[in-house]
Amino acid sequence: MIDLGLTKLAVIGVVALVVIGPEKLPKVARMAGTLYGRAQRYLNEVKTEVTREIELEELRNLKKEVQEAAQNIKSDVENSIAQNMSEVENAFSDSTYEGTPSYEPVSFGHVTTEDLSRKAREFRRKKLVRNSAIPNWYKQRHGGKLHVTSGAARVARFRPRGPTNSSFF
Repeated sequence: MIDLGLTKLAVIGVVALVVIGPEKLPKVARMAGTLYGRAQRYLNEVKTEVTREIELEELRNLKKEVQEAAQNIKSDVENSIAQNMSEVENAFSDSTYEGTPSYEPVSFGHVTTEDLSRKAREFRRKKLVRNSAIPNWYKQRHGGKLHVTSGAARVARFRPRGPTNSSFF
């Protein structure tokens, strides 16, 4: 900035007093102060905007580098997976692999599609019964569970009764 010492400020004040006059000097000083404040705020805004743009550009470059690194890693992983899959496929396609006989796939000839669909329907029905919100009156009538019982309560419920002279302490 401008190097203003006490003597320079005194000279500027005397010249302003002579040129402007004592009546208008306070108004001009106030105006100069407000203009100086505006200029400082404007410079600070420009500085922050420039630093923000620089940081944004650095972040863009960092993002680009990270994306390139991720793309390289992805391609390496895909290549290794493809290589491993081809090795596995070759191992299964060969009739013998390193002296071991080839294995026949497991056949499910005894299971039919009707059996599978029946099992699936039965599973869905049982799951619906377990998870549905059934009213208590229906559970009481048909013998369903009314509330959750802890393990200790179940053991105590089915434990054979002994003599009635039991003390707690």
